Formats: sequence, C-alpha cells, structure tokens
Amino acid sequence: MKRKDMWGGRFRQTPSDLLRRLNDSFAVDRALLEEDVQGSIAWAQALGRADALSRTEVSKLVSALRDIGRRPPGPGETGKHEDVHSFVEYQLSKRVGALAGKLHTGRSRNDQVATDFKLYLKKALQEACLLTLDVSDTLIERATSEAATAMPGYTHLKRAEPVTFGHWCLAYVEMLLRDVQRFAQARARGDECPLGSGALAGTPVGIDRKALARELNFSRPTANSLDAVSDRDMAVEYLFDCSLLLAHLSRLAEDLILFSSDECQFIDLPDSLATGSSRMPHKKNPDVLELARGYAGRAIGDLAGLLSILKGLPLAYNKDLQLDKEPVFRSRQVLGLTLPVIAELVRGMEINCRRMHRAASGDLILATALVDRLAARGIPFRKAHEMVGRRIVEASRANQNLRDLGPSAEITGDDLRAMRVELVLGKRNVLGGTAPARVRKAAAEARRRSAKLRRAHA
Repeated sequence: MKRKDMWGGRFRQTPSDLLRRLNDSFAVDRALLEEDVQGSIAWAQALGRADALSRTEVSKLVSALRDIGRRPPGPGETGKHEDVHSFVEYQLSKRVGALAGKLHTGRSRNDQVATDFKLYLKKALQEACLLTLDVSDTLIERATSEAATAMPGYTHLKRAEPVTFGHWCLAYVEMLLRDVQRFAQARARGDECPLGSGALAGTPVGIDRKALARELNFSRPTANSLDAVSDRDMAVEYLFDCSLLLAHLSRLAEDLILFSSDECQFIDLPDSLATGSSRMPHKKNPDVLELARGYAGRAIGDLAGLLSILKGLPLAYNKDLQLDKEPVFRSRQVLGLTLPVIAELVRGMEINCRRMHRAASGDLILATALVDRLAARGIPFRKAHEMVGRRIVEASRANQNLRDLGPSAEITGDDLRAMRVELVLGKRNVLGGTAPARVRKAAAEARRRSAKLRRAHA
C-alpha cells in the first residue's frame, strides 16, 4: 500500500522514516476507531443538514463508515497509517473514492481527535463507576455478614481500640462511593462536544453545533474553539480519579496483606487468587494485592506526566497532546483488570473470627474502655487516663495483664469486668460508630446509596 498523508501538499520532500517513527500514533490511537467512526458519521450528517453534502453523498459516507467500524484494523496495518483518522480516511476512499475527501470539509484533526477522546473518556468514566460499585457492593455484603465480628482497630499500625470487621469494610465503602461520585462528576463536567471547533477558530460551514452535540449524546457543545481543541481536563480528571481510586485500593490491599500475614492470620486469601513460590513450598503469596498496590504508584506517575505536558502549552493545539492517550488507555485497562479481581478476592476470603476476637480482647486494646468507664463514674478523664497508664506499667512489671492484677484503690472489680469486647463495641452506638447494630444500619444505608448511584450510571 502506498501511504498518502493528509497534509503533504506544501512539502517537496517526503517524510523520513525517522519522522514517521516519532510522529505516527496509529499503534496507540487505533483504540479510538469506534469513536472516530461515530464522530465521522455525525459530521457527515451535520454537513448534510448544512447543505454541504447531498443526501446521496451522506448516505454513501455513512454506509461506508459503518462498514469500516465493523472491520477493525489488523496487526499489519501499523506503520501504514499516521493515525486512526488517516486510517479511516484511507479505508473510506477505498469504498467511496474521491467522495471521502469531502468528509473533512470544515473539520480539523484537532477537533476530531478532541471529540474522539471525549467520547472514549465518557465510556471509560461510566465503566469505572460500575466496576467500582461492584467492589463496593461486595464490601457491603461482607460488612453485613461480619457486622459483629470483633477485630483490632489500628493507629500507627499499633492495636488501638476494638472495631468490627464489618466497620472496617464500610470504611472502604465510603472511599469507593466517593470515587464513584468523582468519576460521575468528571463525566458530567466534560460532557461537551468539541466537533465544529475546526483547527482552532471554528468551522466555516454553517453547522448546527447543538444538534451535532445531541447526535453524539453530549449534553452541550463547547463554548470556545481555542479551548475546545486544546482542553484535556477530562483526561486529567480521569487519571486523577483513577489514581485516587487505586490509592484507596492500595490501602485496602496493604490492610489485607497485613491481615493475611503469618503474624496476624486474620484472613485467608482464596487459593485461586494467590500464588506460590518456586523455591518455598509452604508459601501463599498475595500477588494480586501487591500488584494493586504497585499499579497505584504507576497511575500517580501517569497523572503527573500528563499535567507536566499540559502546564507549558500555549493555545491552541500542540503535538505534545498526542501523548495524552496512552496513560488513559493504560489506566482503563488496569481498572478493568484490578477491580473485578479485588471484588472476587473480598468475596472469597475466609475470616478467622476467633483469632480476630482474641486480638481485639487483650487488656491493652481495652484500656481506653477502662478509662471511659472511670470517666463515666465521675473521675476526670485526664486523671482516669493517668491512673490506667500507671496500672498498665504495674501490670507489665509484674508480668501480668490488667484484669489478672485485679482491683486497686481506684479501679473496682466492676470496672475491670466492663473490659469485655462485646460491651465495648456495643457502647460505640453513634452515627458512624462501630457498634454491630450501627454497622448493620450503615451497611443497609450504603446499599441504598450504591443502588442509587448504579441506577444513575447504568
């Protein structure tokens, strides 16, 4: 196939192979074929409504474009085309001849690619909403079934106060539901159609841009042609939202890695979602969780990379913007792989309730409850705090725990008997607290919120 570029008329020399290897983007942006065909069909129809094309011409172009959309490029096509737009135009010329050249009337690759990319991002953002809700819903189910399962809560990675495993699950549900809202907000904010902006100054053809936006299922057309062809805010927001979601998943992964460690043994990962060692036959490794943790780091780098590209660009379009797509495509692929496997892992992991309960029932983790008990009897909290602290030192020196050490002049037997994890958890019955009854209510409310978000973005 003899390659024909879309811009070579004023040049006396053909592009060098070095330029082609640096400049060509078809290996990456071929992923936008569906969106490019969709946008081209809408543009052909808009040209028809503006009397720039006849009905017959529009019909031929639309029919040929639909055929192109059904035949994705094969592996051998890479290197034969500069980008997805030139591939579509080449395929169109094979089907309709010189008429293919009329499709670009009043249109630039600048507004074309901006439109393609936004169409792609709208799908990616909706997909991210639904996949994130799948993980959230799985955590809600575990929260419901484990609402009363006591476990240690941590600060500074030291045992702090008892919580329930259901409460732990709902903490991540809150993060994930915020992530869903961010994806949805980014989709709504970027729901503007750039097509009709031309290279930078607007199209000279009398296109009804509002009708064109509706045709492509955008809420509205862009308001400024200079901004429209250079705006990549939607891509930045997508990468930010992905980075924050993956940061949340990384935190969840780190917790589960700790909980599944030999030192904790609070959970056991499904065999189907763990790996072994080529050297040590006893190993059961949390590779899925470690990869989720690693992907978060790479996503943050992709976000920083795109922001660095954008920060120094003058208006309007610059070739630097060709580098905007690969990190977005990569992030979408990562979410498509990571979110379903995290959901499956959460669904399938086994909880060692007895070991969790034992870890949540020690004297030290219940010491704060003893302070609260003394404060409830009228002892100033700061004094009660100091009293219990001194008693902990005494118990440590005697190689005993607080309850074995027994009552003191200030601490009664009833105070010590109140150091039961079930009693302690039950007292945290405030909005947002870890009492089992409150966790069950919170799980039911989270389920309603999740269902509402799913209906809005289905």
